[in-house]
Amino acid sequence: MAIPAQSQARVDMPQGFLDRLEQRFGDQLQTGEAMREQHGSSESHYVAMLPDAVVFAHSREDVVALVRICSEFLVPIVPFGAGTSIEGNAAALRGGVSLDMTRMDKIIAVNAEDFDCVIQPGVRREQLNEYLRDQGLFFPIDPGANATLGGMASTRASGTNAVRYGTMKDAVLSLEVVTPQGNVIRTATRARKSAAGYDLTRLYVGAEGTLGIITELSLRLHPIPEAISSAVCSFDGLDGAVDTVVQSIQCGVPLARVEILDSLQMRAVNRWSKLDYPEAPTLFFEFHGSPAYVAEQVVTVKAIAETNGGGEFAWSNRPEERNKLWRARHDAYYAAVNLREGAIGWATDVCVPMSRLAECIAETHKDLATASMPATILGHVGDGNFHVVFSIDPDAPEEMREVEAINARLVERALAMEGTCTGEHGIGLGKQEWLVAELGDAVEEMRTIKRALDPENLMNPGKIFSL
Repeated sequence: MAIPAQSQARVDMPQGFLDRLEQRFGDQLQTGEAMREQHGSSESHYVAMLPDAVVFAHSREDVVALVRICSEFLVPIVPFGAGTSIEGNAAALRGGVSLDMTRMDKIIAVNAEDFDCVIQPGVRREQLNEYLRDQGLFFPIDPGANATLGGMASTRASGTNAVRYGTMKDAVLSLEVVTPQGNVIRTATRARKSAAGYDLTRLYVGAEGTLGIITELSLRLHPIPEAISSAVCSFDGLDGAVDTVVQSIQCGVPLARVEILDSLQMRAVNRWSKLDYPEAPTLFFEFHGSPAYVAEQVVTVKAIAETNGGGEFAWSNRPEERNKLWRARHDAYYAAVNLREGAIGWATDVCVPMSRLAECIAETHKDLATASMPATILGHVGDGNFHVVFSIDPDAPEEMREVEAINARLVERALAMEGTCTGEHGIGLGKQEWLVAELGDAVEEMRTIKRALDPENLMNPGKIFSL
């Protein structure tokens, strides 16, 4: 996969720049190779692209100071959260400074009566839900990884609960952002709706740190459901599993979660998580609501599954059982990659209208059947989003070329079905050409916004598109 030529040119550190950083940040500044290696890598298959320095922000004032120093010396800044991104979103293409936000991890306020909270960007998803549990509230967006909330907003994250609760664009009420000039702005208030000017909140959600740095988030919360029930159901074929999801949604069943795993993915999950489910196409379900409402949902979905070749539902109703089930799903990426010893992973995703989902998955499954390396299908099919995970030999360049070709066919297939090249991974490095194929001239409008807000191209340069 070619990286835009402009993005490959590293910036030489200007004389006196690191001295200024050390004067301002002291031991918050790190330049050791191991630390830079950690911040130039991620869960993706891309080679590490190291920053020249790492700065750990402790406060909004730290972020403002760093941005103003970098602006003065024309040095790029790459915001960094938990490092779990898939498309090289936090790689330091041009060097510069990796701004680690993980120490800005305070939960500032919980407004239980309004079902919202205010947090710093380094707060992690599991940390927030642990804090909220005693108040009967939870934050539903669950991409699997224990990501930072700032990173989740920056990549417009989604996850297993999206079919019921939406994605980060639905969850974020307001943001505090440090602009490329070092100014601090707030994009909205805590009000649930507003017609006041441009929707700047949605502009920054999904911008991957290319327009500014998030220093505070106001998020929607939800009451913990009275009853939660999870189940696993295997099917005779992949098409029956997909049809069950589509028909359940068409019948108005408000599924909280529904995940699909193909046969090879189930084999990987069983090996990795020490489980013994049938190695067949499988759906993981979760139902939320009152006990009576959950029971009603279950009856409907079981009947639909039975007509589509589904077997018995294996239930996980106790919290510890549900946690084990969803931990296995969240670890599915690692399970798939480790189908081969010493392999690396390439994960990709697309999203299509629900009416085309069965067709898209079926054609993709046929394509993977001829691949020379293990490749699995899994995903959040309740909203038309699914993933393919390839297990690649890092010393076999021909495999990388083969995966690039399969990935190209997958994205072309999704776009032909009026879908998108990425449902939740973001564009980063990996899908820039597909963004143009998907949105055409609209990408130039994005470039216009980028040039206007960040004329020196210092904020995470080379991501989403090249200038």
